[in-house]
Amino acid sequence: MILNTQERRKKPAGFVWLWAALTMPCVALCAADFTSEALSANRPGPAGGATNAPLQSALQQLNFPGVTINAQERCLDVESCVCLHRGALELVACTKGTKEHESIVAIRAKPVHIHAALLLLGAKAGSPATRQPLGDPAGRWIDIPPSGGPVDVFLVLKGEDGKMVEHPISDFIAPSNRRFDDSASADQEARFPTHTFLFAGSILYGGGPGPRRYLSDQSGHVISLVTFGDELLCLAAIHSQDNDALMWQVNATNLPAVGSKVTLRLRPHILPAAKAVNADESPSVLVPEPVQR
Repeated sequence: MILNTQERRKKPAGFVWLWAALTMPCVALCAADFTSEALSANRPGPAGGATNAPLQSALQQLNFPGVTINAQERCLDVESCVCLHRGALELVACTKGTKEHESIVAIRAKPVHIHAALLLLGAKAGSPATRQPLGDPAGRWIDIPPSGGPVDVFLVLKGEDGKMVEHPISDFIAPSNRRFDDSASADQEARFPTHTFLFAGSILYGGGPGPRRYLSDQSGHVISLVTFGDELLCLAAIHSQDNDALMWQVNATNLPAVGSKVTLRLRPHILPAAKAVNADESPSVLVPEPVQR
């Protein structure tokens, strides 16, 4: 069920407090060149150049069990294990002991640590789907779709030659046998349409003294295919979690056996930081710098 505004507490913009709380022990981060431009290029993928050494060293000192941040590749790896080979899917990834019967992989890492790691890579957090009252006499509500920066999701598996290979998560998702929509009946071999999810960022909940709760840590909703309202990563738009509406199931063709350890790789789309323009300059009259040859 999508959480409404009476069931949740607003989170600070950008989760600034979360970033600070989780990175305070690592003073070296403050000295490192931690701009989005230092970690980015015009497209997602390997940076292809030298990485800021102090930054990489600082990232390695963070205590995020089960999570490895790779600044040079601009991605983070999460230790996971395969937990399902057959059945309908509500999630791509859940935390251990929660919804392994409806997820492809399970993780031991805390979702709040994954959230902080994505922020450190320059990803932009948004909000999960929610419901808000229209304020009219009829007492109607409106569904607000999720938002957040795009993040590509992969499983990293060992290939036949022994090398580790990235596979988009869409390779392991197939149309459900229970689908009754025309698109499924016309093409049962249709691929899952994307391996890119939104960095919704779950929600903070609780009032009064003491820390608030990061709901994804409690629910186990890490990467979702249906809408719960507290997931860390999600699909665009709103997707029902009713049993009759579950549209996808596991494609285990190339998936290792249940219990196998695999790497869940998250690669946010990070664009270069925009250059500041002086107040007395108009963008229309700026002269580009000559290309260095």
